[in-house]
Amino acid sequence: MAADPARAQADRSAAAGPLVLLEIFLVFLKLGLTSFGGPIAHLGYFRHEFVVRRHWLGEASYAAIVAMCHTLPGPTSTQVGMTLGLRRAGWAGCLVAWIAFTLPSAFIMISLGCWTGQARHSLNADLIHGFSLVAVVIVAQALLGMATSLCPDAPRRLIALAVASAALFWTSPVAELGLMLLSGGLGFLVIARERAPQTDPRPTGRAKAGLWAIGLLVLLLVVLPIAAASWPEAELREFNTYFRIGALVFGGGHVVLALLQSSIVHAGLVSDGTLLAGYGAAQALPGPLFTIAGYLGSAAHEPPNGVWGGLIAVLAIFAPSFLLVLAAPPLWDFLQRARGMHRALAGLNAGVVGLLLATWINPLLVQSIGQPWDGVVALCGALALIGGRWPPLAIVVLVVAVCLARGALLA
Repeated sequence: MAADPARAQADRSAAAGPLVLLEIFLVFLKLGLTSFGGPIAHLGYFRHEFVVRRHWLGEASYAAIVAMCHTLPGPTSTQVGMTLGLRRAGWAGCLVAWIAFTLPSAFIMISLGCWTGQARHSLNADLIHGFSLVAVVIVAQALLGMATSLCPDAPRRLIALAVASAALFWTSPVAELGLMLLSGGLGFLVIARERAPQTDPRPTGRAKAGLWAIGLLVLLLVVLPIAAASWPEAELREFNTYFRIGALVFGGGHVVLALLQSSIVHAGLVSDGTLLAGYGAAQALPGPLFTIAGYLGSAAHEPPNGVWGGLIAVLAIFAPSFLLVLAAPPLWDFLQRARGMHRALAGLNAGVVGLLLATWINPLLVQSIGQPWDGVVALCGALALIGGRWPPLAIVVLVVAVCLARGALLA
């Protein structure tokens, strides 16, 4: 039997040691500099880079990672990137992938927070609108590719449509978790019995490390609030606040806004205007939306603020995701090998397509396509990306340049 080329390449890379970590750093740094459009668009960029271009894993394996991360609290796209790094080079690869992907936007957000008086006036509406149209195009490409591969029959298409319909009307912070469980159950019940698909059997994580990670996460969730209430150090209180937000927010980057408002704004650390200015900046930048924590930590009215406060906030809000990504894959690997679970996982994969479709419709289409001109620009970008096979970076430059030029002409 022929060896799986993706697995053989991964095994060779694992033997390279520092070289594979450098490779991970460079590719995720490029993504951190160019992945505009928000969390859902990031999944499209990741798919293009690691499934289509580099063949690090197959479509089904990638969809399983996306499905797993959708069930976890925290920033879904960042956790997908962490898991890809973990799969490639263990916990060191996970850490390197996060650092490289987060570094560019974290640096810019902390810098903007330190210069908060100017930041709220530095955003260009046409620039932000261009990035939102780019997200429409990138997600459309991901949708087409994933739907073709993961919804090949009527039951899976129906599951995807059902999940998409439900997601458009069910906006609870736990909606994604509930819909993932529903799609897995429907897949187990309605998808025809067939031979389990061949996926890369190389484990993503180790069970012992996973147990240590989840134990540390639970311990920190219990101990940090007690320590923050017992000792006067402001750094400890800040770390506890952002760590709790990162551990408890379901629904990804956009949902975190509500928790930040209730925890940071209501505590008097920043104003509503500062929060919204930072949110707008995060939307306009590549990389994870959770780096808004760096902006808020550096712009806080009370110490720790500045660069030190921004660094604490960024580390704290992403720390739970690192522990969750180390803990979850061993259980997920076990589930993928369990008898009959491939039908449930096929349903989960269809559910991922449905969630992506719902997000593409709302908020991407609803908020981005405000007039026929927007539709024309998005359609041309989609034709260039999907039909013309232009690289995503070229689409970013083209669409944003058109939006800026149009804004300048109408000014």
